[in-house]
Amino acid sequence: MEKELNLKKNIGFFVSTSLVIGTVIGSGIFMKPGVVLSSTANSTMALLAWLIGGIITLASGLTIAEVSVKIPKTGGLYAYIEEVYGKLWGFLCGWVQTIIYGPAVIGALGLYFGSITADFLGFPDSSKVWIGILTVLLLGGLNLLGTQFGGFIQTVSTVGKLIPIILIAVFGIFKGDVSIFNVDSGSTAQTLSMGAAVLATLWAYDGWMNVGFMAGEMKNPAKTLPRAIISGIVVVIVCYLSVNFAMLHLLPANEIVDLGPNAASAAASSLFGAIGGKIIAIGILVSIFGCLNGKIFTFPRIPFAMAERGFLPAAKLLSSIHPKFKTPVAATVFQIILSVVMMILWNPDRLTDMAIFAVFLFYGMAFFAVFILRKNNKSEASLYKVPLYPITPIIAIIGTIYIIVSTLMHEPMDGLFSIGILIIGLPVYWMLKSANTRKTVGKAR
Repeated sequence: MEKELNLKKNIGFFVSTSLVIGTVIGSGIFMKPGVVLSSTANSTMALLAWLIGGIITLASGLTIAEVSVKIPKTGGLYAYIEEVYGKLWGFLCGWVQTIIYGPAVIGALGLYFGSITADFLGFPDSSKVWIGILTVLLLGGLNLLGTQFGGFIQTVSTVGKLIPIILIAVFGIFKGDVSIFNVDSGSTAQTLSMGAAVLATLWAYDGWMNVGFMAGEMKNPAKTLPRAIISGIVVVIVCYLSVNFAMLHLLPANEIVDLGPNAASAAASSLFGAIGGKIIAIGILVSIFGCLNGKIFTFPRIPFAMAERGFLPAAKLLSSIHPKFKTPVAATVFQIILSVVMMILWNPDRLTDMAIFAVFLFYGMAFFAVFILRKNNKSEASLYKVPLYPITPIIAIIGTIYIIVSTLMHEPMDGLFSIGILIIGLPVYWMLKSANTRKTVGKAR
């Protein structure tokens, strides 16, 4: 273990900050401006929602950083919950990530990709679901063949995601002539909800959970980690607000709502003409494609890890590794199947809301774990402590409660579906625990 840690301690501030930015920026900034505007019906409130989402994300990232340093185990959120709250809650966390969060994220990204591709190629709107499904199946197959394909896609997509953001933000702010503040979006939503708007922004900010994983690889994590998190997320907040300012300055708010996922491409076309707009659209597609590839690569590792410990039905199958490609074939196929089913049943915005709600149920527990870990005096010589304690974790917890309550009030079926899957996990856990106990007793005899 010492050798592994020593080999990894080579990441400085600038690399850490770029990793934070790279893991957070994905599809949301291109997909969600219309949803946020529709939920608030007012441009100023929409911008405020993006700012609130950023503050919640910043407080969350700083809080999880301390948890990750105090619990230096692989597995991320699953490992934190299990260590602090026990195996039952750890299982339920992994169960919800396996059944809802992972497939919903993959499905939403696939549908967003299909929507923009259909618009880009001039295909009928009905084709976007099938384009999304075929893309998910393609990337699933490539990831089964090994990791060498994923690395190239990720490198290209990192550049692809930043080019559209920079060009739209810079040129849009200077060239636009539409009023930005206090503009009615013409929303036809039956109920307006700031909570729904913030929930939508959190999809764009999602990915921050990974920032705490870098602590063991840094030269001086006590100083580097908080600085990288603060600077990285602040850069993301500035990027997101700038793009929204630019789009509101280029397109009427009601048009952004009507265009939905294609609003960013339309804004680029108004700036750079039809050809320039197409080039920006390609950059957006590359960004989403790379983000989708990363999710398909990483999410199957959750059911794979749980199956290795015997805590999923068909554990032997789900923990199998391909003899030639060394990839978790069954776990990947399982996640792809769930994703495709979700893509057929729900639209991408519903999927993102379900995914964020489901994972925030456990994010809140992870934030509260800071108080438990400090009370138990675990790892007193911690490399990093959350700044402005206890204010920062309290902000993260309040943000979590706000999202959960707001979702249950305004989109109760999405929340109840996630809670229902969580409850179903209870008998599954007890059944598997009983089966594992019998196996252990049998071996002892």
